[in-house]
Amino acid sequence: MTRPLTAEEKQLSTVPNEWDRSGLPAWTYYSEELNTVEKDALFRRHWQIACHVNDVPDPGSFMTFDMCGDRAVIMRGKDGVVRAFHNLCRHRGSRVVAEDKGVCKHVMTCPFHGWTYNLDGTLRSPAIPESLPKLDPVEHGLKPIEMEIWKGLVFIRFQTSDQPSIAEMMARHEDKLKDIDLENWVPADGTRSEHEMAVNWKSVRDVDNEGYHVSMAHPALQELYGGGYWDEPLQNGTSVSYGILNDHPGRTWSVRHYKKLLSAVPEIPEDQKKMWFYIGIFPNNVISFYPGMINYYQEFPISARRTIQRSATYCAAPDSQTMKQLIFLTGRIDDQTYEEDTQLIEWSCEATESSAYDGIILSDREYNVRSWHDGFRAKVPVLNLDSEPAPNTVSTVNKEMTASRDVAAE
Repeated sequence: MTRPLTAEEKQLSTVPNEWDRSGLPAWTYYSEELNTVEKDALFRRHWQIACHVNDVPDPGSFMTFDMCGDRAVIMRGKDGVVRAFHNLCRHRGSRVVAEDKGVCKHVMTCPFHGWTYNLDGTLRSPAIPESLPKLDPVEHGLKPIEMEIWKGLVFIRFQTSDQPSIAEMMARHEDKLKDIDLENWVPADGTRSEHEMAVNWKSVRDVDNEGYHVSMAHPALQELYGGGYWDEPLQNGTSVSYGILNDHPGRTWSVRHYKKLLSAVPEIPEDQKKMWFYIGIFPNNVISFYPGMINYYQEFPISARRTIQRSATYCAAPDSQTMKQLIFLTGRIDDQTYEEDTQLIEWSCEATESSAYDGIILSDREYNVRSWHDGFRAKVPVLNLDSEPAPNTVSTVNKEMTASRDVAAE
């Protein structure tokens, strides 16, 4: 009988015999011109997790999502349908909905001049309509945003692109997810958060996309799944990382109590109690699948050296005392990991401006980092240049390189 592969063997089985172990050039982590290009080519043109349908459970309930200068509102209409719109009044561009979340009982009313919109986004009435030309309810309603609901999670895309649908990208993970009733899970109280980090957004991805550092940097995760962690690199828009929980009871308070509690939870099937796994969705989203719950997080740039990281948690039984304890303990482990990663992210990002910095050397255990870098280069060809283009030319050079690549591909 063939013995099962170890985690390290599974990791190495995905790595080519020969590959380029270098990373992105230093200038790509501090160029403001490049950051502007990335916002358009990567963030606005690719799917972003905005919320879950159960964040907007009733007609009139809404969530907002701001990213890279664009503003969205996700609204459930009177007909029960969830829709996404640009949170931008057609009159003067004000936010129509000012709060992060809430309920509009009948209409959305712009706080600037009082224009009103129906819950399906159509224009209901401008203020003092006789002072304006006749306006069409649909043409002058809120502009819709492309949206896809996958297992209850609401994905939006501010601009269309050739990125496949979420369902298509996630199809290869269906076997892992078939017993998780994610559509009916609900938000866990107090778990939605946003943090600002003084780093380039790619530095966050670089640390998050490899488990080589777990044994050294994350004692709680090492006790949780230790040598049972491996990554599968980016393919068709997603990557996946696995952490198989070991049988060690754990010395860390959070891990010890988490494992003890998890073993006694009847609501969670036994085959779901042994694995934490993480699905990365290009270019910046991650869904963490834990026993009985999920967490998603994403980072996006404010500027070349300022990044927002956003997250939320959902579970099947939020009122269960046992589930509340599991969420609390999982949160403690995640918070500790976040703090440890933040320090590593800051150090690796600041290194790119050092006079001694001459690039990186990736381990086979970090091949997933390279796979994501290749994904970034494919969408933003100027990332292939070792040196930054002349001032005020990054966008132009990137367009020229994109056009040359497209012609060569024909």
